[in-house]
Amino acid sequence: MIFDYLLGIYDRLSNVEKKVASYILEKPDDVIHYSITEFSRVVGVSEATIYRLVRKLKFDGYQSFKIELTKQISGQRMIPVAKNTTFEDYLSQLKLLIERVQLTLKEEDLKKASELVLESQKTIFFGVGLSAVVAEYGSLLFSLLGLPAFYYNDPHVQVIVASSLNKSDLVISVSHSGNIRDTVKSTQVAKDVGAKTIAITAGLNSPLSSIVDVVLYSPVARFEKYEFLRGNLGEMAVVEILFQTILKEIANEKTEYLDGLSEVLRPKKYEGGTE
Repeated sequence: MIFDYLLGIYDRLSNVEKKVASYILEKPDDVIHYSITEFSRVVGVSEATIYRLVRKLKFDGYQSFKIELTKQISGQRMIPVAKNTTFEDYLSQLKLLIERVQLTLKEEDLKKASELVLESQKTIFFGVGLSAVVAEYGSLLFSLLGLPAFYYNDPHVQVIVASSLNKSDLVISVSHSGNIRDTVKSTQVAKDVGAKTIAITAGLNSPLSSIVDVVLYSPVARFEKYEFLRGNLGEMAVVEILFQTILKEIANEKTEYLDGLSEVLRPKKYEGGTE
């Protein structure tokens, strides 16, 4: 999908390429009627810039790009949040985001990731900013299954922890863009010392996805002018799916443990009814 792929590489585009990409994301109906000369004049960039972006989208030329864009024009567009965006619009976008997980997450990659988790002595989650929330959630879910799991959101601590790992350990790095220097650096350190690595990201062919053993691709968030306003619901969904996949694999052998954990947690809840 053009929109998904464009958002997946958006953060790594040059400033002039981002101008073209933003226009495509916001006004695709207009783009299909422009010649490359007209498009370049409207956006205020050179024809070479448009052609370069089209090539990055894996098209041979501008015409073939327009033909495919026309086919996809009726699909969901990742448009910016506007002042007149309604509550129903938000719900629709969220629903579509979750539905698109099945398009980005490959079953074979999910299986590989599950196997790496179960084979590892411990699993370390890395994430900074909003991605740290997803990392913490993942470590909590894994811990509930009795799997040694930890998370770190400080880049300096991540590097220290990463350097102490070995081939029996696993690092799961979370980054929506896959383009965060700190996360990439910490993951690379872990890989260099022999640890297995997994990335959960929407960044297609991103620096993070290019260095790990397995990539679990999440759906791209709605386009926002400010990157830091993009949500991490897609990555959260991938973590949840990975958790459920692992639970399915070990449910039978973990029955006694899960029953025991349920009893331990029971006193934490208020009992129903009053006397």
